[in-house]
Amino acid sequence: MVLLLSSRSIRASADSGTGVSSTRQTAVTSRSVLPVGTLARMPRLSEYLLPTEREPPADAEALSHKLLVRAGLVRQVGAGLWSWMPAGWRAHQRIVQIIREEMNAIGAMEMLMPIMQPAELWRRSGRYDAFGDELFKLEDRKQADLVLGPTSEEVVTTHAAAFVRSYRDLPKILYHFQTKERDEPRPRAAVLRSREFVMKDAYSFDRDRAGLDVSYEKHARAYDRIFDRCGLEWYSVEADVGAMGGFGAHEYMAPCPAGENDVVLAPGYAANLEVASAQAPHVELPPALAAPEEVATPGLTTIAEVAGALEVAEGALLKAYPVVLNDDSLVLAMLRGDHKVNEIKLGLALGAQFRPATAQEIEERLGPPGSIGPVGAQVRILLDDAVVADGGGYVVGANRPNLHLRGVVPGRDFAYERGDFRTVLSGDTVGGHAVRIEPAIEVGNIFKLGTRYSVALGANYLDQSGSSQPIWMGCYGIGPARIAAAAIEQFADASGISWPRAIAPFDVHLVSLGKEGAEERAYADRLYEELETAGLQTLYDDRDAGPGEKFADAELLGCPLRVTVGRRTLQNREIEVQVRRGQESRTVPLDGAAATVFDLWRETA
Repeated sequence: MVLLLSSRSIRASADSGTGVSSTRQTAVTSRSVLPVGTLARMPRLSEYLLPTEREPPADAEALSHKLLVRAGLVRQVGAGLWSWMPAGWRAHQRIVQIIREEMNAIGAMEMLMPIMQPAELWRRSGRYDAFGDELFKLEDRKQADLVLGPTSEEVVTTHAAAFVRSYRDLPKILYHFQTKERDEPRPRAAVLRSREFVMKDAYSFDRDRAGLDVSYEKHARAYDRIFDRCGLEWYSVEADVGAMGGFGAHEYMAPCPAGENDVVLAPGYAANLEVASAQAPHVELPPALAAPEEVATPGLTTIAEVAGALEVAEGALLKAYPVVLNDDSLVLAMLRGDHKVNEIKLGLALGAQFRPATAQEIEERLGPPGSIGPVGAQVRILLDDAVVADGGGYVVGANRPNLHLRGVVPGRDFAYERGDFRTVLSGDTVGGHAVRIEPAIEVGNIFKLGTRYSVALGANYLDQSGSSQPIWMGCYGIGPARIAAAAIEQFADASGISWPRAIAPFDVHLVSLGKEGAEERAYADRLYEELETAGLQTLYDDRDAGPGEKFADAELLGCPLRVTVGRRTLQNREIEVQVRRGQESRTVPLDGAAATVFDLWRETA
């Protein structure tokens, strides 16, 4: 659902639709300090819970799913339900802390709202039924209706209605990290599509549209910094508001093979496939006739069959997509035979909700399914923008069995309205450049809600003249788990995870190859203390296991540096340091080893 723009480059306003450069963004990030209480010295691996696996789950398809489980970072409880193991939770919380720092930097105030919410609030906002089957609904012992919140617009707006009295109380930005519940019909890819997850929600409250624009831009810049600091490749995408409501939105996309969103890319342009627009290739049309001419097509009902029989390109046919609106009116959406309907764009073009017409409705109002068309149809006709007469004539259904019409010219032979509702295809162009389509993970989104919730829930303020006005709102979400999964997808190699430095569960993975009492073990013990004192959060593998097992676990976990203390290098008064990204190895002298390791860590991506 989006017209996409690029990350740190100049962003068009959410309403303008102006595109800019879509160059991918990467970053070497600065250190993110964990919250107070998480910086205690790490236990040794002999005491730590890191349940690594040699084989991935049988049902795992996404790389992040496989590696999160194999590296001992998550464990499944049920369909779409996952527990974060200690090392996984550290990575998750490092992401949370980066988000927290950037939210605090724009003046946002952290709070906490409940997961369980009164259903009445959702009824008042109109989302109790509109949100769909993904909303968990339940009753308490007193038969009061409740929901398990997938988001918190209703709750925070109710609070705003209570604490905002006048224009002097605005603007405000509130946020929280909270567990979200969604009855996801098809959980997949571990934490990428789950039924329970932690999300950062932020909400801005302003006096007017201009104030909302300022708050929105603050969040956009904060999100740019968050994803840069997390080390992701990402795009900022102008988006459809969807179920959130409002009038402007952006999504943040991290390109990777496991992504469920397809992104359309061309120089200076990037868009979610759900709302992308592009120029279709020219199609050769047969000559227009003085009037539509019937042609027999016995038993031919598909585009390919009719095009083959008439020896024309599939794009020279117009196919019909009949839909029924909420008022029971039927609309005939017409597009080229080589194109597909994009239902999200069709809904935007219609400006209304719709459903596909049934075979009976088509038969009663138009003609036999498989041979319907616009000529003579007594219904509203929406013609896709890619349909261009260009001096030629199209082939359309005749609304009678076994017949089509050829030589049909839109405008002459049927009246229509225009709309862009086809799905963009590879080979289409933007600004003369061919587009390519690649998958991406949505890792964040921001919305201009306007007064959609404040009006419904009575959140008003008195302006300077004493008149009551609705509060203007925005909402802003980020999924820490999705950031973690996207980082794994983007940077993993054949050996395992390769974390960006800022969100790795540990800075250094220290491996001792000596047994208890050996010289190398004693030195590794001292180095562990020195690395911790230097400020590097270190996982110390002191287990009585073989080098192969230790190295395999270290590469699987993917910390930025692996430091190995072995007998051979120790005799040369050296230790081995491997930079995980690229598996570059070097030796450093024992003298000042901790400081040297710290300097190497600071140079990692």
